[in-house]
Amino acid sequence: MNTMGYALIRKQHRKDAIEVFRQNTEDFPDSWNVWDSLAKAYANDGEKDLAIKNYERSVQLNPDNKNGIKQLEKLKQ
Repeated sequence: MNTMGYALIRKQHRKDAIEVFRQNTEDFPDSWNVWDSLAKAYANDGEKDLAIKNYERSVQLNPDNKNGIKQLEKLKQ
């Protein structure tokens, strides 16, 4: 599912990618990586608050998620 979501992002189908990643968080709620991917899709779509919320969930599930921590720092500036 993540591969499909990133393919949609590359094709500039941001809203479709968000839906794919959102579904993935419902299917795999304990996976930090799916929350990280959804956050990236929201960030790419200009949805800063939703990106922050989802990066925070990703880091909560995996405190060693260096990308999530870095993206949160950038988004909160």
